Amino acid sequence: MQLHPIKRREFIRKLRHLGFSDVQPGAKHAFMRYGNYRPRLPNDDEYSVPLLKYLLRQVQNGIGRSISEDEWNNL
Repeated sequence: MQLHPIKRREFIRKLRHLGFSDVQPGAKHAFMRYGNYRPRLPNDDEYSVPLLKYLLRQVQNGIGRSISEDEWNNL
């Protein structure tokens, strides 16, 4: 399987399945929490594949484990 563009709402839903908190407003970007880790969420309605890969790398570094494309697609 491979990654596909994803709606922001769906991206947030998948992060919740991984254990992130609800979306919280920020100064320029909203964010979610996972312990002390706080990833920013772009305001775009849909995330392109390159942006999704970038965000997933950040999430993987923040939670301390890798997420395979299959795992991500099945969340």
